[in-house]
Amino acid sequence: MGDKVENEASFYSNAEDYWREVPATVDGMLGGYGSISSIDISGSKAFLQKFLGEGEGKTRAGCALDCGAGIGRITKRLLLPLFSTVDLVDVTQEFLDKAKTYLGEDGKRVGHYFCCGLQEFIPESERYDVIWIQWVIGHLTDDHLVEFLQRCHKALRPNGLIVIKDNVSYEGVVLDEVDSSVCRDLEIVHRLVSRAGLRIVHEEQQINFPKEIYQVHTLALR
Repeated sequence: MGDKVENEASFYSNAEDYWREVPATVDGMLGGYGSISSIDISGSKAFLQKFLGEGEGKTRAGCALDCGAGIGRITKRLLLPLFSTVDLVDVTQEFLDKAKTYLGEDGKRVGHYFCCGLQEFIPESERYDVIWIQWVIGHLTDDHLVEFLQRCHKALRPNGLIVIKDNVSYEGVVLDEVDSSVCRDLEIVHRLVSRAGLRIVHEEQQINFPKEIYQVHTLALR
């Protein structure tokens, strides 16, 4: 990220301040683009189902972790319908409180609600079949992202999968001072994944999103 983040402490605290003011709604989670939620979930489901199943090399549908979960939009629409148990981690306690009602009856299958920034979060060793990281890597510095991915790797069960789904810039790193985040180009994301000792086993671009937003890519890592 170079000099894009001059002060690490304020990079994180400014983001926390931003999200504390965001409504605990689907539209709030998606920055006013609540209308894309169904397209997003459909794309994610098709991506994930390539890997799930029984048999050699397949990822089991036991326990998933939703990173930067917010109110649980992805947990409710994608992960709980596919997995037996889902854990949520988010830096904003208000969002996790809202998730407990938003998830409804299926919320009984949530294992844990963790209120923590991902730069400090240590997932339990060998607990997860899938770790889903969507629209949140821009809130981590390069070093913290690499370290978080390494911790996630240790948290995977056999044949487990880490999935990153996020905006990618056209070139370099773009700083968003409004929500205190960065958007990296695909080459930089690939380099950070490699630094973490992970390999990309599949990658797709999300289709049918509005033209005015960044391209969104989904990467499956092991």
